[in-house]
Amino acid sequence: MPKPSYIVTPSTESQIQAVILCAKTNNLQTRVRCGGHDYEGLSYLSKVPFVIIDLINLRSISIDKVNRVAWVEGGVLLGNLSYQISQISSNLAFPNGLCPTVGVGGHFSGGGYGVLLRKYGLAADNIIDARIINANGKILDRKSMGEDLFWAIRGGGAASFGVVTSWKIKLIQVPKIVSVFTINRTLEQNATDLVHRWQYVAYKFDRDLFIRILITRVISSNGIKTVQASFNSIFLGKIDRLLPLMQESFPELALVKEDCMEKRWIEAALYFSDLPYGSTVDDLTSRNPNPRTYYKAKSDFVQVPIPKHGLKGLWEFFQEDEAEDAQLILAPFGGRMSEISESEIAYPHRDGNIYEIQHLVYWDEEGNKEAERYINWIRRLYSYITPFVSKNPRAAYVNYRDLDLGVNNEGNTSYAKASVWGFKYYKNNFERLARVKTKVDPCNFFRNEQSIPTIST
Repeated sequence: MPKPSYIVTPSTESQIQAVILCAKTNNLQTRVRCGGHDYEGLSYLSKVPFVIIDLINLRSISIDKVNRVAWVEGGVLLGNLSYQISQISSNLAFPNGLCPTVGVGGHFSGGGYGVLLRKYGLAADNIIDARIINANGKILDRKSMGEDLFWAIRGGGAASFGVVTSWKIKLIQVPKIVSVFTINRTLEQNATDLVHRWQYVAYKFDRDLFIRILITRVISSNGIKTVQASFNSIFLGKIDRLLPLMQESFPELALVKEDCMEKRWIEAALYFSDLPYGSTVDDLTSRNPNPRTYYKAKSDFVQVPIPKHGLKGLWEFFQEDEAEDAQLILAPFGGRMSEISESEIAYPHRDGNIYEIQHLVYWDEEGNKEAERYINWIRRLYSYITPFVSKNPRAAYVNYRDLDLGVNNEGNTSYAKASVWGFKYYKNNFERLARVKTKVDPCNFFRNEQSIPTIST
């Protein structure tokens, strides 16, 4: 593993300014780490001399309940953000993701999916100001950075432009009581038909209703490997309003009252988190709740429902040994996501996408040969699903970073080379991002293997 020359844990903005200027003087790259969840490790790995600016000490949250806004420092984790908002009000929340150990810096600046995206959009859609330190060590807010840079750091990834020390977010209202359910169905219990039908209806549901699907492999009661589809849902209301909605829009799932639970919003956040069974709301504030494991991820956007024969071919991959701990997560779009223009912020994947897929494979065995087995498995699955997903470009989500899409190891990132993966992550926003980069960081100080490039003049 290539190690950093230094790890700096600043407590103030002035300390970050000093690190940036010192790194420039000593020809060191910088990498900014918030939660450390970068899928390819770009926030803490590099093959060139580099220093990590770890924002772990910048984790204050200042909430204005009356005006429904909050300032959140760059080292805050999502679980703690949700928890702190809940301590101020049971009716306020923020539409961020629900993996509690993800840092707000990468999550917000890449877009930020959550279960509220169909009603309120992404985390990045609800950011109204930020403080960023640029390559010259200057501290800028929205007014002084200008609308171009403010546009870029909402969905374009902040690490290409500077160090965001804090974000001003707009809080949204949620009911005091929401409803959740998880219904598991195997192939023998009609899972293929249910997944197929879900594709046609999930993005059209009432905006208060979010149902994602988790695809995994399980062992049936008779010891046979099979695929399980878990319909995992949150509804912004009580069960008595949920049931008739489901009967009208997705009766095939056969949801009944006994399948559902009513919870406070923060309890629902815990329900959707990946924390172990028996965890409490207080555990959302823990920084390291899960054991380490190896994994590889990819992403896709689906614009036309995958036919049943396509799904059945997908299930065959889950019969292989490498799929023991693999998972596909299907998250519906529609609603507010279809109303926001692709160019409103740098995140572009909006109208026309009915859902997004996150492909994941996990393993515990050490060694390059073992890793290669599992990575080859997910690459083959990704190749198989090509005909059924978005095209020209085959889009991807930057927060599910994937170096298979292309890398730049050059001292100065090539625009032409970067465009191979750049248009997948950012579609037509990529060129504008490169223009912003050229304007605010012409020397390309903030860079990594998939950073926004400058445009040569």
